Amino acid sequence: MSRLRSCSGEWGRAEQREFCRVARAVARAALGIDLFDSQLVGALALLDGHVVQMGTGEGKTVTGAVAAAGYALQGRSVQLFSVNDYLARRDAEWMSPFYRGFGVGVGWIGEGEGREQRRAAYAADVTYVPVTEAGFDVLRDRFRTEPEDVELFVPDVVIVDEADAVLIDEASTPLVLAGGGTAGVSQREAAQLVRTLVAGVDYEVDADGRNVALTDRGVDGVEAALGEVNLFDAAGHDHLTTINVALHAQALLHRDVDYIVRDGLIQLVNASRGRIARLQRWPDGLHAAVEAKEDLESSTVSEILDSITIQALVGRYRTVCGMSGTALPVAEQLADRYGVRTGEVGPHRPVIREDLPDRAHPDAPSQLRAALEYIVAEHRSGRPLLVGTGSVAESEQVAEELERCGLDAVVLNAKNDADEAAIIARAGEHGRITISTQMAGRGTDIRLGGADGSDAERVIAAGGLCVIGIGRYDSRRLDDQLRGRAGRQGDPGTSVFFTSLDDDLVRRHLPGFSPSLRKAYGSPFTTDMATELVDHAQRLAEGLQHRSHRNTLAFSEVPTEQRHAVLRLRTEVLSAERDDLLLNGEARTAVDALLGRFDRHRIHAAVREISLHHLDQYWIEHLDMLTAAREGIHLRSLARDNPLDEYNRIAYRSFEGFAGRVTDAIAATLAHAAARGTLDPEPLGLRRPSTTWTYMVIEDPFGSPEQRFGNLLLNALRLAGPES
Repeated sequence: MSRLRSCSGEWGRAEQREFCRVARAVARAALGIDLFDSQLVGALALLDGHVVQMGTGEGKTVTGAVAAAGYALQGRSVQLFSVNDYLARRDAEWMSPFYRGFGVGVGWIGEGEGREQRRAAYAADVTYVPVTEAGFDVLRDRFRTEPEDVELFVPDVVIVDEADAVLIDEASTPLVLAGGGTAGVSQREAAQLVRTLVAGVDYEVDADGRNVALTDRGVDGVEAALGEVNLFDAAGHDHLTTINVALHAQALLHRDVDYIVRDGLIQLVNASRGRIARLQRWPDGLHAAVEAKEDLESSTVSEILDSITIQALVGRYRTVCGMSGTALPVAEQLADRYGVRTGEVGPHRPVIREDLPDRAHPDAPSQLRAALEYIVAEHRSGRPLLVGTGSVAESEQVAEELERCGLDAVVLNAKNDADEAAIIARAGEHGRITISTQMAGRGTDIRLGGADGSDAERVIAAGGLCVIGIGRYDSRRLDDQLRGRAGRQGDPGTSVFFTSLDDDLVRRHLPGFSPSLRKAYGSPFTTDMATELVDHAQRLAEGLQHRSHRNTLAFSEVPTEQRHAVLRLRTEVLSAERDDLLLNGEARTAVDALLGRFDRHRIHAAVREISLHHLDQYWIEHLDMLTAAREGIHLRSLARDNPLDEYNRIAYRSFEGFAGRVTDAIAATLAHAAARGTLDPEPLGLRRPSTTWTYMVIEDPFGSPEQRFGNLLLNALRLAGPES
């Protein structure tokens, strides 16, 4: 062990072999487990800075811990990003004896931890932390006003669990620090108004379910209800925006599909995980509109103090590596965005799971009937069944139908996510039926025969776990993650998907192939045709998601550069040596005047506080301007300007005088302080938010502003139509 610690820098092959030998011994003594060769190979790949694909049940948690211990022995500071608080705490506590065997300290962080607990956890050699909490801590540090309060951690090594989901699917997700303000009542009035509108008469929804527009009759009715305003002149613009957002909330966002209501709050459902998307909000007033739709108290809204994307957060680390069961399909994107290589570590036992061809059906009723018949038939054998659905509502519908068939099922969905680990751990019991929304419960193995494996022989004799997907997901990676629940560590198992042309995937991406339209044209249904259409719809969904992520990240590049510049300036101001960095001649004259009244230490502290206040305030205003520019930039396309180029020009132009404006504001405040003979913050107008909070802004469910604007034009043309 001492030999490993004495080797500074990266290890050679001799040190790696020694480390593997010691890791086997420590794991056996501390955890009572024998490491697979595949786990050691995976750990070495992580130590080389790679993203590693390992199948479900191959022991990624232990693999990550082995790699983290290896980095720590090399003198590196390590953080393991998890997807939620539960997994961060579970893995840290589970692996703690293993780390102690190496003399490595470990800590963990959850949402409820205070600053001192966070400081202690980050000071450990290895820290388990949800990716969102690490990002929020970076943002909170951004607004510290005392030098000793900043830098909870220095980013060095990050090992990312579920790397494809975090590094690709959520890369463009902004983490936000906010403060101040409450929502107005206009959204509630708009919600009451749109409830009176009739679908197909007052408004029409596009076939893909991603856009809604008022008809001429709807416009007339809304204008009359609002007091004969004109929605389309300058004075009515705010009314039109509010009504459109309320209409989107009413017609396009569905309870128990896109969100649930719990404890008087709107809680979003993560589309790729099937879990509650904690601390997430929709943008553009949409969240407030959904609250009004559900007659809930309006939650606090705010001005954005600062934000950072997950990609920018991860980009701060010297070394990025990670693990996933489905990393290879996004290997090229991982290389482009993070400069990391991706490799696969094969299973320690061959996979013998049988993946059956999709069972395609013409419509939703026949699809559900067939799936229920299959479930009933397989249940007779006693094998455990895991049924994957696309939404909370669908999972509850399947459970109700099974109850009518005399079968009891345990439902694991976003409504009971607190119990997900316990529920999924029992999903391998003999005769048990578990219904799961997408990939809820990831991070917990399904052992045949129950959590302790005591009934494994009987379950294996019955055929092992059978995974049944009702509908395909927007990404083949999600399909593969569901399939991978069966057949872990060489166990027998089966997977099969039941699809139909009524599936949400097909309706959104190939609306012209709905059963009703095919029937009108006399097109016969064939299984091959349906399977091909579902595959095509999934490829379209994957392409759309990739373009959306790329578009969002492209618009974040310049603000990210500017944020780094402001942060560097702020760090210099915050340091004791450079608190006068932004003082011009006028400001220095004011400081000289203050020296006759206050001691030098007090003046330095005041200069730092005043400088930080104006630096932060002008950054907040710059962010607000960028948000407004982003929302309106699609109008530039009408003049055949490239929206991204124009947005970047606006961002650069606005930022050109940033330092000068800050310097002038500091000078004015110091002159005011000298004139009034005070350095107290309140009379000088140095107010900071009394409270701040953090949240994630999920991508707009209805597309980018450019896409929405295109849809708006198409709707306008369609509604205008030829005169009869």
